[in-house]
Formats: sequence, structure tokens, C-alpha cells
Amino acid sequence: MWSEGEIVTLREVLNSGHCWLELPVRVVEDTPALLVTYIESGSPFTFPPAPIDHPWRVRDRWEGHGSLILCRPRDPYSVRLFWDGPERDFACWYVNFQEPFRRVAGGFETQDLELDLIVHPDGRIERKDDELLDVRVQEGRFTQDQAREIRAEADKVERELAAGERWWDPFWALWEPDPSWA
Repeated sequence: MWSEGEIVTLREVLNSGHCWLELPVRVVEDTPALLVTYIESGSPFTFPPAPIDHPWRVRDRWEGHGSLILCRPRDPYSVRLFWDGPERDFACWYVNFQEPFRRVAGGFETQDLELDLIVHPDGRIERKDDELLDVRVQEGRFTQDQAREIRAEADKVERELAAGERWWDPFWALWEPDPSWA
């Protein structure tokens, strides 16, 4: 377990195990049931050599207010929070389908699975990058079986959300970074 305020590395990996993105995140909470980290505004991206380029390679750092990431062990997704505008208004919950996170030396890693759900503050749910999942299958990044499993998990989570079932605490939307972290 990590301590609140500690900086660890989030590594995104491919099916092959190659890391294609690393970025520092700050630990907000780490318990057996929940890992919460924060990508701070300006956090630098590192792109280790990999067989393909990461889609964020056009940027060198995180832009905007930062993003809170809620991860439960064994869940094939994380829940990310985003804020917008000068008043840091809550923008959305972002269900990012990914492999369950694995702790590694100095941080944790996961594989992003392309598909996402955007849960707007009014409860509206929007599916994002479904068509890109088919492109990733054509490119060989995912298999047809993986794509079916990813979509099945997205369908399940979307049904739960539509029924008003959310495991995360809505008060995370009011969370603000510790001013001493600046």
C-alpha cells in the first residue's frame, strides 16, 4: 500500500507486455478495496519504445485540471473524474475500460481497452470509441474475443448505471487536490 501524497508511476501496456506510456500520479487513497490516484495538471508523459505509438504521443504532458482515477482491484475498468472551466466545474464520470490494475515496482500498470462510457452529471450515458475498438481489432491490437468481452462488460456497466447503481461515492466530484501538492 502507498501513502497519501506519494508519487507512483502509472504504466499503460499492450497485449505484448510492452509499456507504451508512463506518467506520474499522486496517491490520494490506497486501501485493499480502492486505489485512488490523481493525474496532476502538467504531469509529463514518457513514451518508452514500443511496437506502436501511443495516441497521446502528440502531447508531452497532461493538460487541464487534472483527473482523479478510482480503481477497484479486479475491476476491468477505472472511473475517472474530470472538471472544466475556470471554476473547476465537475464535467463527468468517465468509465475507462482497462485490464484490472497490477501493482509493479514503483507503481501500477494496466492495458487501456479503448472503449469508454461518459456519465454526465445529469445521468446521461454516452458510449465513446466503440467504433475504434473495431479498428484496433483490424490493426491486431485486440482479438475479436477480447472485443466481445470488452463490449459485454460495457453493456453490463451501462445497465447498472442506467438502473442507478454506482459503487463510487458521488462526493468524489467535490474532491480537490491538497494545496501543498502544488
